[in-house]
Amino acid sequence: MKTIFLDCNDQLAPVWNSIITPADPAIDVNRTAFARDELPRVLGDYQIAIDDHSYMPTELVAQAPRLKHIVFLGTGPASYMNVGEIEARGIKVHIIKGYGDTAVAEHSIALMMAAARDVARMDRDIRAGHWTPREGMQLTGKTLGVIGLGGIGREVARMGAGLGMTVIGWNRTPHTDISVPLVDIDTLLARADVVSMNLTLGDETRGFLSAARIARMKKGAIFVNTARGALTDEAALIDALRSGHIRHAGLDVFHAEPLQADNPLARLPNVTLTAHAGFRTLEASMTLLRRAVDIVKTIIG
Repeated sequence: MKTIFLDCNDQLAPVWNSIITPADPAIDVNRTAFARDELPRVLGDYQIAIDDHSYMPTELVAQAPRLKHIVFLGTGPASYMNVGEIEARGIKVHIIKGYGDTAVAEHSIALMMAAARDVARMDRDIRAGHWTPREGMQLTGKTLGVIGLGGIGREVARMGAGLGMTVIGWNRTPHTDISVPLVDIDTLLARADVVSMNLTLGDETRGFLSAARIARMKKGAIFVNTARGALTDEAALIDALRSGHIRHAGLDVFHAEPLQADNPLARLPNVTLTAHAGFRTLEASMTLLRRAVDIVKTIIG
C-alpha cells in the first residue's frame, strides 16, 4: 500500500531519518508546505497518510478516493479532522498514545512556573528597556487541580506533588489506580490555585471549560492548557484574563493554529504562549515517529 508522510517539517526530518530502518516499508515524505485546499493533490493516490498536524477537512479527504488509513501523530485528531465523518467514509484514523506523557507534563509545569513568576512578561519588559521586578506566586503549599488524569495528567500531578503542591483531580471516569484525590469539577475549580487542563478533545469534552465554569474558578488562579484549545471557551477565557479573575494563563494550544498575531490572547500581558510544542522533545519525537512507522507496517502486513 502506498504511504506518504504528509507534512514532515524541518524539525522532524532528521528525527525521521534516524528512526527509519532498511526493514521498514517504503514511505514517501513530503517536506513542501501546502495550502489547505491542496490536500487532495498531496494525497493523490496514496492509501495511507501519516499526518503530523495538517488539517484534513472531510470534503477534501473525500477527493482522495484511494485513501484508507490516516495515522495521526498524536492523540487529538479531532482538532484537525472530523473523525466520525472520515471513518464513515471507510477511512480508519489511527492515533498514538503515551509517546510523550512526560514531555507534555514537563511543558505544563514549565508554563505553570512561568505564569506564576511572570517570566515571559519580565523578559519582554527587559528587552524593551524596562526594568520592572514583578511579584510572583509561590507554588509550594498551593493547590493544583488537574482536569483529566490520563497519562499526561498523572505525570502533571506527580510533578506538582514533587513541588510541594496539594494536588486534587477530576476525571471523566473513575479508575482504581488513580492515586490523586478526586473531587467534583466545581470543587476543583473553586479550590485550585492552578488549574491544569489535560483532557482529550472529543464531542463530549469540546467546550468543557465553559463560561459558567470559568466564572467558578478561584479568583486569581493560574490556568494552564497543553491539551487542546477547543476544550475551553476562548472568549470567556479572554474576558477572565482581562478582568484579572484569572491571574495568568500558560497556553500551548489554541482554537485555530497557528495563533494569529491579532488574536487577543497574543496581546494580553498576563498570557504566556508557546507554539503547540509540549510534545516536542527529541525523545518523544523519536518514539512517536517509530510507532507511526510500526502502525504502517501492521496495516501493510
